[in-house]
Amino acid sequence: MLGIIVATLFISLVANIFLKKFGLPTIIGYIFTGTIISYVFGLHDAVNNHELKEIAEFGIVFLMFTIGLEFSVQHLKDMKYEVFVVGSLQILITIFVVLFISYYIFNIEKYTALVISMAVAMSSTAIILKTFNETGEINKKYGKNALGILIMQDIAVIPILIIIGVISSQESSLRSVIAEVAIGVLILLIALYVIGKYLLEPFFNQIVKTKSDELFIGSILFLAIGASYGAHVLGFSYSLGAFVASMLIAETKYKHQAEADLIPFRDILLGIFFITVGMQINFDVIFEYIHYVALLLVSIMFIKFIIIYFLIRMSKANNKRTTLKTAFSLIQIGEFALAILELARVNSIIEAPYGQVMIVTIVISMVLTPFILKNLSRISDHFIKDEFADLEVSLKSCPYKEHLVVLGYGEFGQSVVAKLKDDGEVYIIVENNIDQFHLAQKNNEPVIFGSASNREILKNSYMKRAKKVIVAIDNPKKLHLVCENIMTMISGDKIIVKVHSKKERNSLFEMGLENIIVENETTVKELQTYI
Repeated sequence: MLGIIVATLFISLVANIFLKKFGLPTIIGYIFTGTIISYVFGLHDAVNNHELKEIAEFGIVFLMFTIGLEFSVQHLKDMKYEVFVVGSLQILITIFVVLFISYYIFNIEKYTALVISMAVAMSSTAIILKTFNETGEINKKYGKNALGILIMQDIAVIPILIIIGVISSQESSLRSVIAEVAIGVLILLIALYVIGKYLLEPFFNQIVKTKSDELFIGSILFLAIGASYGAHVLGFSYSLGAFVASMLIAETKYKHQAEADLIPFRDILLGIFFITVGMQINFDVIFEYIHYVALLLVSIMFIKFIIIYFLIRMSKANNKRTTLKTAFSLIQIGEFALAILELARVNSIIEAPYGQVMIVTIVISMVLTPFILKNLSRISDHFIKDEFADLEVSLKSCPYKEHLVVLGYGEFGQSVVAKLKDDGEVYIIVENNIDQFHLAQKNNEPVIFGSASNREILKNSYMKRAKKVIVAIDNPKKLHLVCENIMTMISGDKIIVKVHSKKERNSLFEMGLENIIVENETTVKELQTYI
């Protein structure tokens, strides 16, 4: 078994290093890894292992948890048309069209057709948002359109998972199952509301006061897994409990740190999930149905393009070029479709040939997506060649730009912030000491709770948009780590650091930093004015 684990890690690393050179996501590398080890080690039956399936499912659990942390009611209000109108219609119309074709034209069993149609309605949140965030296109009009539809798709995953749970139940009538679901939802929401309103904030306050990073991470894992297990006991999917629990945490000041700490666990477990997906690919089935795969891929992309194009075009705010780019961005089938098919397979709702053909089709569509996203302008040029058509306005989805980031709100940090405030500068503070954080809140300062040594926290301060970053941290070891992380995001000339001694300054000089203030030297110069 240890040999298989080592081989899996090695293959996944090599595969992803190779695929990254072509701009392909790690998801594809994990799927290929699963396929390779299943044939090399003869592990086709391993995906039926109960423990392995549950471990793999927690990749989706943690993915839903992080989505819940980013779930903002205000964000939804600002994008209500894209999310609730266009997003909802895209899902419903796609499901209806694919269900109609599958059931009435190809005579596929109704529940199997329903699962396939729900899977096809999903696009890849992971690939699209990751690519658009890296290129800055998330701030373009078509980026906003795509984001709105993807948010609605993420929300729709919860009712879709519940629907699969309902139709897979063979022990009770549909009416009794729906009644049990309603009662279970009520119990779950009441329990989580009471915990979120009266217990969550005091619980985190006590954890943070211990100043123990491992206890904080442990508490996040406890809440994610505990809420998932509670939902499972009540008859729901693990993902539902994780999603609701994370929405409660999103209302606290610990949201950003919780997300940053959970991301490594999410990515590792998602990797396991996609490896198990790859283990299900059967080349005998692929070769037998290759013509169906090709036809299905083209048909699905065409259907999704037509539906999204006309829905986006309904708004007068979207020109033809923006509409084209939005539609081309979302024509693939996403990672949640794999989760839907896996749940349907476990509950014997979808037969093997259909599942295999769909998995292969999804994987190919995901492989093609990065190439499509990186060539949106070229693709659009084939349809619209108006030289003025590409003048798309960038959207200010972020309130911070050309601002200053102050890392630390100790005595030095407070002095820096006071000076910035007097000068009328825009700034944001990052602080992980709970007492200093509360002091900043009391002073009505824009502050994020979290460790500046964590890159995800730094991203939440919009650091790449900042004109300067002021590091006001006293701990020398932590200071060095923080500076290393910052330099992976912005150039060294934008970083200003305060240190205590020349030794610390020399260490930072070796890293390539230049704007370093030595506290001892400054004190000596100040002293000389009094002598």
